[in-house]
Amino acid sequence: MTLPHGFEVTLDRSTRVLDGGRVLLGGSPVRLVRLGARARPLLSGRTVRVRDAAGAVLADRLLETGLAHPAVHALPPHAGPDGGEEPSCTYVIPVRDRPRELARLLAGLPERSPVVVVDDASRRPGLVAAVAAEHGARLLPLTANVGPAGARNAGLRLVTTPYVVFVDSDIVLPRATVPTLLRHFADPRVAMAVPRITGLATPASSGWLGRYERIRSSLDLGAEPAPVRPGTPVSWVPSACVVARVDALGDGFDTRLRVGEDVDLCWRLVRDGRRVRYEPSVEAAHEHRVALRDWFRRKAVYGTGAHPLAERHPRNIAPAVLAPWSAGLVVALAAQRRWSLPVAAGLCTVAAARIADTLRGTGQPVRHAARLTAGGAVSAVAQGSALLTRHWWPLTVLGCLASSRVRRATAVAAVLDIALERRWDEAGLDPLRYGIARRLDDLAYGSGVWISAVKGRSTAALRPRIVPARTSARHQPRRGPRAGAGVPRPPAPGARDPRAPDGRR
Repeated sequence: MTLPHGFEVTLDRSTRVLDGGRVLLGGSPVRLVRLGARARPLLSGRTVRVRDAAGAVLADRLLETGLAHPAVHALPPHAGPDGGEEPSCTYVIPVRDRPRELARLLAGLPERSPVVVVDDASRRPGLVAAVAAEHGARLLPLTANVGPAGARNAGLRLVTTPYVVFVDSDIVLPRATVPTLLRHFADPRVAMAVPRITGLATPASSGWLGRYERIRSSLDLGAEPAPVRPGTPVSWVPSACVVARVDALGDGFDTRLRVGEDVDLCWRLVRDGRRVRYEPSVEAAHEHRVALRDWFRRKAVYGTGAHPLAERHPRNIAPAVLAPWSAGLVVALAAQRRWSLPVAAGLCTVAAARIADTLRGTGQPVRHAARLTAGGAVSAVAQGSALLTRHWWPLTVLGCLASSRVRRATAVAAVLDIALERRWDEAGLDPLRYGIARRLDDLAYGSGVWISAVKGRSTAALRPRIVPARTSARHQPRRGPRAGAGVPRPPAPGARDPRAPDGRR
């Protein structure tokens, strides 16, 4: 599957162009790509536009490594079956009760687009039926509650268009979102594209918990575009709003999963060689839960998806992914001994030296190596802090009762977590209330993970994964650019927990 002529990619903001345009450094995991004489002219500034086979190979390679992303707004609008600009997609909306939210969503959808409302055994089905009829949507009533995965699959079986939009009833969908996401499908390998999920402003969301959700929602994956792959900063995407290629979905979501079904689908698609794109330039507004008990329970439910996902994807579910040197760094700092800082400094020095050796000939290799090592160290410490305060908190509590070192490490981890975030002021939330909400979030999610681990009689979802550094990953694309040795892999900075999406429909 080749990228079409006219397809355009732009280097990621963090990708560095070195050695006069001969070397690219970036991606996730971080790698070094050397451009051959034939490939260098194809990179114009920070953009590659596909004009021939060589350009298609280079653009595809940059997409695959995360060094670049589709310049989605430079691509032509998606054309429907008749050659027009009307998107050739069907909207599938799973819902259980919630007629007010359903009516709000339906009112904002394009008039000519087919819509299937799947009523997942509502307690008052008449209200849902009336809303669907008022807006001209096709209604599929289910007699038994099958959950989000089953309801979406039931709607998928009625879809006759090439693309499907799964959207939850508590979403407000701007008109530009779906047409923009459809542009991604000019890449024939793209199976799904997902917008940024933001918080819907409501009277209830003005409280401290609503403001926390606006800046730290489990569904909001940030402001940077990304390929969706396990172990990267965007390792999954929520199904609250998804545009997908119907023929790539197969049987759809795993109906055995009541939570985490979207994570599972993402990882299966990636495993099969398809691409999933996260496109934050367009948004879908979600009505977050903001009542404390309801919010806390939902966060715990997210965690219960950990063990079922560990059974299906054992290499992808680790709560932390560390290189050997960064794992040693975390252990040394946690030990709080006289030798801790010298050992930590020595590990960082050795890692920086190895990276600098890989970067020889790129200009200022020591400077770039120091930057990459510092980023890896910060990421390692952040992941170690999350283990103490989030994934392993029951063990941390026991440790605090017995050890002053554990108490100090936990206090530092809790404060450091808030300091690294530094996002409370974005929603007018002070550090104290942000910190309380953050710790409750961790407490709830970690409880769910432990509940799932105990029920499954397995610690797979609780064990960190140590990933050896790559030292000689060379690749010579056929008739394309020459890729050089990979940079030793630091932990994925900002990697998020594979939390399941909000089950409210």
